[in-house]
Amino acid sequence: MSNQSRIRVECVVGDIAQQSDVDAVVNAANAQLRTGGGVAGALHRAAGPGLAEEGRPMAPIAPGQAVLTGGHNLPNRWVIHCLGPVYGVDKPEDQLLADCYRNALKLADEHGIERLAFPALSTGAFGYPAEEAAQVCAATLETILPTLHKVRLIRFVLFNEAAGQTLQEALAQRLTIDPLEF
Repeated sequence: MSNQSRIRVECVVGDIAQQSDVDAVVNAANAQLRTGGGVAGALHRAAGPGLAEEGRPMAPIAPGQAVLTGGHNLPNRWVIHCLGPVYGVDKPEDQLLADCYRNALKLADEHGIERLAFPALSTGAFGYPAEEAAQVCAATLETILPTLHKVRLIRFVLFNEAAGQTLQEALAQRLTIDPLEF
């Protein structure tokens, strides 16, 4: 059985701070690993102040980098923090976005994390166009999935159905993927 076929990839619309059946959630972090808007704000509010306190000594992180903390009050054991590129500012943004997904998945694999949930990194306040971001994500997964040993489930938790459909279509072009769940 190939690695790609033993790793389930799915897209759902929902709240990334309420994914109680995964081991880790991925935070669309800022460089200082502090609370903010969007995904970072939602995760920090749910996790409590310990998340920012634990992250403080690891900051600042660079675009494309991923670091691991505990989940604190989240229903997940771990949080993987990724700093996505700001579209049009951090160059080359496609490579930096790919690094986010690659580094987060490598970190998960190294720590024996089997189930993790991602947001659509960089597509909110950082302005990355959803279609382009989806293509980068799908291409990155296509190349990294065969190298993973521990990861079993990658769930993308999207803000709305349109974002979910965009990512679903990009992933379906390159991977065997479970149907979108709304």
